Amino acid sequence: MQYPILVLKPKRERSLYHRHPWLFSGAVHQSPNAEDGQIVEIRSYEQQVLGYGFFAPKNQIVCRMFHFSSSAEDFYHGDYWFAKIKNAFQLRKEVLKGSHTNAYRLLHAEGDFIPGIIADVYNEVVVVQIMVRGIELIASQIFEAISRLGFNYIFVKSKNSTGVLEDVRASSYWATKPCEVPVEIIENGQKFLVDFIDGQKTGFFLDQRDNRMALMNDAKGKIVLNAFSYTGGFSVYALAGGASEVYSLDISEKAVELSHTNAALNGSEDRHYKIVKDCFEYLKDIPKDFFDIIVLDPPAFAKHSRAVANATRGYKQINLKAIQNIKSGGLIYTFSCSQNISQELFQKIIFGAAADARRNVRIIKQLHQPCDHPINIFHPEGEYLKGLVLWVE
Repeated sequence: MQYPILVLKPKRERSLYHRHPWLFSGAVHQSPNAEDGQIVEIRSYEQQVLGYGFFAPKNQIVCRMFHFSSSAEDFYHGDYWFAKIKNAFQLRKEVLKGSHTNAYRLLHAEGDFIPGIIADVYNEVVVVQIMVRGIELIASQIFEAISRLGFNYIFVKSKNSTGVLEDVRASSYWATKPCEVPVEIIENGQKFLVDFIDGQKTGFFLDQRDNRMALMNDAKGKIVLNAFSYTGGFSVYALAGGASEVYSLDISEKAVELSHTNAALNGSEDRHYKIVKDCFEYLKDIPKDFFDIIVLDPPAFAKHSRAVANATRGYKQINLKAIQNIKSGGLIYTFSCSQNISQELFQKIIFGAAADARRNVRIIKQLHQPCDHPINIFHPEGEYLKGLVLWVE
């Protein structure tokens, strides 16, 4: 099968030899005669075929590569995508076996060599986020492949740029027959209700699974504040670990109510308390020497490189207040999910907060995303979640 041809400038093929999946517009010598989302063939200036990817003529990332070979296949046929998705599914079965978990990330974009798509499993439901036009054009093949794996329900969650809930709902849809929402899931034996229609992202932050387990092991007898709590993932685990009191803090009343429902689902609502307030405002006046553990898991403060300076100030502000006011010998679980904030920069931000607080702080654990959010070795940008556990004297 023939595909439109994109030709690189001289000596611009190095990143593709190293299998990096992003091709930037500045490397293009000759653009193909192709529409947005079409699959194109990439050639070096000397006409060597390097691979195939989704074309995006108006983007800085002009092509997202999914196939590094000089041999073309019928990429518009479902069998090609079924093989990739089945391989991703087998990986999850292997890394999650024995975990008493039925909620996980099935497809992690470049981490599974399928750029432009996220797919999360919630029991029998797969919630899909499509982020590039190329995936939209082969969506039916993707949905068929997921169904062939045995999933009965597929919901497509819009990646609407406005972020307005009404806009997201209007452009989201069922690719199969619908099911009742919310759905109940089990994660490491803990029960949660997930509303993937009205909730953030795909409905639940699956990338914190391992880190919630770490908190559970530290929580016995402790008073815990879960700031930016959303629907209470860390709260439920802290309660399961024997925390004496857990406070879920979030600006969204609906999210905090669901966190209490999730606590009740696990029989721990008597030790769970709700705080509906802006987290920045609450942390300004956080009770001193009251909390043994503080969890800081904010949304991405830096969604693009231009926001890094403001994000740095935001991360420092919340960590400074936590370090200043936590009990002596307390633990702070602090995270950044901003891809544009590197591990090194995040640690420097925490250093600045600790220096200003004038308390001794030690890093006792470094935390990351779990195995079902794999990092393509050729695409280090996929390592987005950074976490530190701090011991504060």
